[in-house]
Amino acid sequence: MNALPPQLHVFVRDWLSANHVLLKSRDGHVLIDSGYGRHVPLTLALLATARGLGSEPLAMLVNTHCHSDHMGGNAAVARRYGCPIAVPEGERRLIDEWDDRKLLLEYADQAAERFRVDETVVPGTTRVWGDLEWQAIAAPGHDMGALVFYNPEHRILISGDALWEHGFGFVMPPEIDPAALPATRATLEMLARLDIRIVIPGHGEPFTGVAAALDRAMIRVVAFEADPLRMVRYALKALFTFGLLDRRRIAVADIPALVERVGIYRDFNTRFFRMTAAHLAAWLVAELEKVGAIRREAGDVVPA
Repeated sequence: MNALPPQLHVFVRDWLSANHVLLKSRDGHVLIDSGYGRHVPLTLALLATARGLGSEPLAMLVNTHCHSDHMGGNAAVARRYGCPIAVPEGERRLIDEWDDRKLLLEYADQAAERFRVDETVVPGTTRVWGDLEWQAIAAPGHDMGALVFYNPEHRILISGDALWEHGFGFVMPPEIDPAALPATRATLEMLARLDIRIVIPGHGEPFTGVAAALDRAMIRVVAFEADPLRMVRYALKALFTFGLLDRRRIAVADIPALVERVGIYRDFNTRFFRMTAAHLAAWLVAELEKVGAIRREAGDVVPA
């Protein structure tokens, strides 16, 4: 990996907790994204290391967007460090109202501790974090209020879930949000116009093959445009896998009741598939087994 500025530290996590980006400065340290609630003990332990904050204070916690894997540790980090929390301007109302459905919390079988917003980050503005200038750029699609942060000097992009090395976060189908897929395309086209040397994604290692990653992402967009039902299948599989990472194991016999109880599975099934809960559960397991994302173990499914 090409070198990052010494004051920028990336804590690569997994698919349950988003990566943390720590920007250090004598003017105050800034953390971008706090991970998932279940992983709060590890998040706080990482921040307490010498590579993290050690015994120093945290001046601000910022979110790229407000999904549970990026903001699930916000309340705990703010309690530990007494720091203010800044979210994208487009997410402020959802957090203030704690809109469970739009935040994809219990509605999507996820959880986060409620927190207070102290400040908003407005698209088109520039912030100085870690002695570096960061442009806050609107990046709707996976999350319609999301931001990415771009540093022109070092050509670094903190992309959240707008761009990964192999894709991007799931996107709501046109029947649910007709603006989401066109916004995803527009965001990728915008990113392609930036002079990016290295991407720090929300999940996965930082990478420099930016043009190839954008090409792969656009191929996925084209496929979704051609077959919107493919988006639905991808979203459900992504959500189930995330839920399994959180739970660690689920009894196969319990999956029909799960997909019947959780709102987003139930709503997607009613609108798009019209299967019985048992058939939808069997389809999810078969599809995820086929791609090696899950495996069976003593009557349960576990992450592979």
